[in-house]
Formats: sequence, structure tokens, C-alpha cells
Amino acid sequence: MDADGLHLSLDYLGSSGVILSTEQKASLQNSLLLLKNREKFASVELWGKITGIQGEYFIAQGIGNDKLSDRKCHYSTDCRKWAQLPKLDDSARARALKVEGRFMGDASYEAEYIEPPVNSSDPHATGQTVVVREEDRLTAVVDAISHDVAVAPRGAYIKNPQEVVLRNRSFRGLSIAEASNLNSYFHFRPAEELDKKSLIQKANLDKAIDFLDCIEDDIPHGQLHVMLIAMTIITTTSLRYLWLLQL
Repeated sequence: MDADGLHLSLDYLGSSGVILSTEQKASLQNSLLLLKNREKFASVELWGKITGIQGEYFIAQGIGNDKLSDRKCHYSTDCRKWAQLPKLDDSARARALKVEGRFMGDASYEAEYIEPPVNSSDPHATGQTVVVREEDRLTAVVDAISHDVAVAPRGAYIKNPQEVVLRNRSFRGLSIAEASNLNSYFHFRPAEELDKKSLIQKANLDKAIDFLDCIEDDIPHGQLHVMLIAMTIITTTSLRYLWLLQL
């Protein structure tokens, strides 16, 4: 949700039980504007929130010139002060995603899990205790969710001749018929399956707008589906993240 129209977007989520207090809305509106100006972002979007046992994490993404690749994630526990999430390498991300259970709500908290021994045939072998900071786990989970379920309608973004992804200023939304079809939505991440398509499949693609993976091609099919609410609001839900709702 773009910070500039945050108050309207949050109201749309009310019918799904996602509600923020008046104080939280006001704090987010002001603090996200300050974050945008401080970090010199082109825009800032509220990614969502993750609820922990002792507190909540509000996640925001600062966006630069390239709307797809130039993104930095920040988090806040009070809707006022924002800190950037750390970058993780592949091994650190894999370790962080092995932590089970709910978040605590404290970025300095350290969770532990037991890594099985390499030589599992040895009856006396013991596993290694791995410690993961909650801040690192938050980064890994946000990245994983964004990779799997962040979507954009076809035509909302274009890639210019310089290979920079920009908002399509001529895009005015999807028709009701288009909005109900999975082939009208793309995974909003660098394409992973597009190069695997045959030349015949690529023949009808528009390189300016069809540069992402279509969610209709997901395997297994149907991981994401769309729902129309009162024929005006479109939501997408994921079978992997059943608790997640996107406008």
C-alpha cells in the first residue's frame, strides 16, 4: 500500500478483520513520510505487519527509481521509528527459515534450534545448536513471503529500453472480467520461469509489460487465487500463507 493513500487502503482491509487504531494510522502516515524524505526514496509502501507474542512488526518498503529491484525493507515496532532490515546471504537465510514458532516481537531476541548431525548413522552424534537473531529471521520471512505472493496486475508496470521498471502512468486498472482471471496477474519479482517458455509461447508477449512470471503458470497450479468483494475490491490469497491477505 502506497503511503500517500494509506488511510484509504487501510479502510479497504477492515472487512477482512485487519484493523489499525486511529493512533497507529496517524503515526504511520507521518512516520512513513519522514522515512521517505530522510532516505530520499521515490515512494514508500506499507508492506504489512507481522504479529508476535510480545509485540508487532510493521514492515515498509522504500522504493527508488527501479520499482522492482530498487527496494529496501524497514521495520518498526511503534509505527514511529524505523530501522532497515539487514541483508542476508543464502546460508543465513536458510538458517533463519528453519526457526519454528511465532515471532517474539523483540528484534534483539535470539531463537535457537538444533541442526541434525551430519553423520546420522552414529548413535552418539549430537546436533549443533544454531542461534538466530529475530531481526535476521524477520528479513528471511519477509523476503520469502514477498517472493511467493507479491503480485501486480498486468500492465501496471512497464520496462523501458534502459531495462528500468517503472509504473505505467497510462494504466487505469483491470476490467471486472480481467480482474477475475489469474493470467491478469504477475509475480512482482525478477522473472524465474519466463526464459523457459518456448518461442511459440513468447510470440504473443509484449516485452514492455510481459517481463514477469504469470501466477497462472505456478506449479502446483492454484497456489494463488483472486476474489472480488462487492465487485469493486480485488484480493489475492495464498494457499501457502493462508493468513495473508493482499489488496
